[in-house]
Amino acid sequence: MSTENPARERLVIIGGDAAGMSAASQARRLRGPDELEIVAFERGDFTSFSACGIPYWVGGLVDERDQLVARSPKEHRARDIDLRMRTEVVAIDVGRRRVRARELDGGDESWVGYDKLVIATGARPVRPDLPGMDAAGVHGVQTLGDGQALLDTLRATGGRRAVVVGAGYIGVEMAEALLHRGYEVTVVNRGAEPMSTLDPDMGRLVHEAMTGMGITMVDDAGVTKIRTGDDGRVRAVATEDAEYPADVVVLGIGVRPETSLARDAGLPLGEHGGLLTDLAMRVRGHEDIWAGGDCVEVLDLVAGRERHIALGTHANKHGQVIGSNVGGGYATFPGVVGTAVSKVCELEIARTGLREKDARRAGLQFVTVTIESTSRAGYYPDAALMTVKMLAERRTGKLLGVQIVGREGAAKRVDVAAVALTAGMTVEQMTALDLGYAPPFSPVWDPVLVAARKAVAAVRAAG
Repeated sequence: MSTENPARERLVIIGGDAAGMSAASQARRLRGPDELEIVAFERGDFTSFSACGIPYWVGGLVDERDQLVARSPKEHRARDIDLRMRTEVVAIDVGRRRVRARELDGGDESWVGYDKLVIATGARPVRPDLPGMDAAGVHGVQTLGDGQALLDTLRATGGRRAVVVGAGYIGVEMAEALLHRGYEVTVVNRGAEPMSTLDPDMGRLVHEAMTGMGITMVDDAGVTKIRTGDDGRVRAVATEDAEYPADVVVLGIGVRPETSLARDAGLPLGEHGGLLTDLAMRVRGHEDIWAGGDCVEVLDLVAGRERHIALGTHANKHGQVIGSNVGGGYATFPGVVGTAVSKVCELEIARTGLREKDARRAGLQFVTVTIESTSRAGYYPDAALMTVKMLAERRTGKLLGVQIVGREGAAKRVDVAAVALTAGMTVEQMTALDLGYAPPFSPVWDPVLVAARKAVAAVRAAG
């Protein structure tokens, strides 16, 4: 419903990061400006940036903030995308096919009509409503602005004590970043072990390794408040049982889908609060509305249910699918198997598929095996230990999940398992995979295949 040129359609995009701008770029490749007008709204100061890279920038492994920006607003505009920065969409009127946008600097508001709409509003960090959470020196790390604010605090404070709240991917990566900055790091974690995306026995390996790096690990501890000084700055993090001095606090508790706009507009949300879409990333029940990135739920191909997984890899794929469909082509996003990798100093952490509790929740009967192996042939210099845990369905032997914790060369081995899961392979079929071998890269039997062989034996023993 573009009024300037009724012959062309208007695509409106809410959100200027991975999913939103990937959709804009792909749609522009397929349809020129004479056919499709693209208007994108971004409430922040940056577009198309790598949030996953923020811990490595904070830790000093990446020198400049702009190295994390894949494409600037100027570059997007050069491709005939009307990108409006520091402009927040505050309402979606589905019936009248329009959005209401507010300029953050001036406060002006206006309605903008659309023929097609893409919602890519991302996720918001979990920030508990506790005393002191808004104190100076308490930081989240969701955007480049958040990263800059944290760096400014690290450079300004005279102290050297940091507390990280949460021990998931963000928490362990920020613990590493702060170690690189020379801080004494304490990680306060509500769970029994760090990395709740792993089974507890594998999380215990992460705990032991982080303790060995000099990080103080506090598990089974919920934060009750942030204590501040007379100047309003953070001084300590309090739990029910203790208090941990802090000159800076980093929140790594996780994220939730940012879907308040969608909820107010009456769009369908799933169990985890994310938008529900079909395989083409079209919002269910709405022909001309698409959604992608951290604000949606996706199908878990192993468990057969919807999940919320906030990863840039998925967001970029969603955007490509949406842009192809908006641009007149056809593409689908079939789902995920839940693959993720991370590291803290020299320790690499990986998982794909189901944990034990996921398998139980899905009503599956399964066997588990755990093996220890090395990243290279044992006689080759610098061969590093790794632990691989594998789950297989008890009756069929179908692979259900893999977790890996180890040193250099461990994490990316999970990709073999991710492909096997996507293909629906059994552990017996996996043992015949023709993987690359040479002593500098692997033992004769790759650790993932050693685990598969042991899983085959466990399936047979279980009858």
